[in-house]
Amino acid sequence: MRFEGTKDYVAPRDLAVAVNAAITLERPLLVKGEPGTGKTELARQVAASLGTDLIEWSIKSTTRAQQGLYEYDAVSRLRDSQLGDERVHDVGRYIRRGKVWEAFEASERVVLLIDEIDKADIEFPNDLLQELDRMEFHVYETGQTVRARHRPVVIITSNNEKELPDAFLRRCFFHYIRFPDADTLKKIVAVHHPNVKQDLLAAALTRFFAVRDRQGIRKKPSTSELLDWLKLLLADDLDAADLRRDSMDALPRLHGALLKNEQDVALFERLAFLARGQR
Repeated sequence: MRFEGTKDYVAPRDLAVAVNAAITLERPLLVKGEPGTGKTELARQVAASLGTDLIEWSIKSTTRAQQGLYEYDAVSRLRDSQLGDERVHDVGRYIRRGKVWEAFEASERVVLLIDEIDKADIEFPNDLLQELDRMEFHVYETGQTVRARHRPVVIITSNNEKELPDAFLRRCFFHYIRFPDADTLKKIVAVHHPNVKQDLLAAALTRFFAVRDRQGIRKKPSTSELLDWLKLLLADDLDAADLRRDSMDALPRLHGALLKNEQDVALFERLAFLARGQR
């Protein structure tokens, strides 16, 4: 099982090497990078490339590690007991399987995505150490031990909002997705907008990198935001000349696709004002 990218996902060589190394080592692949650089999409494309199902576990600030294994619905069992329901003796009826359990019991090897692990409490990664290492866990309410029928390919994403424990990192293969250079971005754009004119793309990329590299910007636009911006440019039938006529210090056309907070918009408005004052 090897990942080489797909027709819908441009995977740099170092990223493909990392995916295949994690598969060979049978270790979780921990992927970090700026938001919008395709970390979540990577798991989907790995599953598509390997011809396996994908099980997604999206992490929130309130998510507990136990929820990925199973949850015991004691409230429902108590209610049924009060109602005299005979099925109350079947404890298994009140066990809700989590995403990790689903991955362990799948009839074939699957890709398990644990998305944005850094959103959870700091103890969350440590609470999954043994289960992901041994590929098994114990259900205390039923006395059952759940073992992986086929070791899943585990991909864990992080936006680096908080540090992860060293014991957890030791069990992972790590890869940081660097922001794509211009040539890689052209390949990515070609996948999503194959009919874009090359002169428009060149002008858009020049403007895009000027925005990203502007000193003082708080939220740099990402790959996904570039794709959205290009979609709007194409929908409005703008061409390269339209982009070049703008001052490099002015707000970009349709800037709401690139600038996502009022501080960055204000920065470019001030630059545009200064540029007009110098004419």
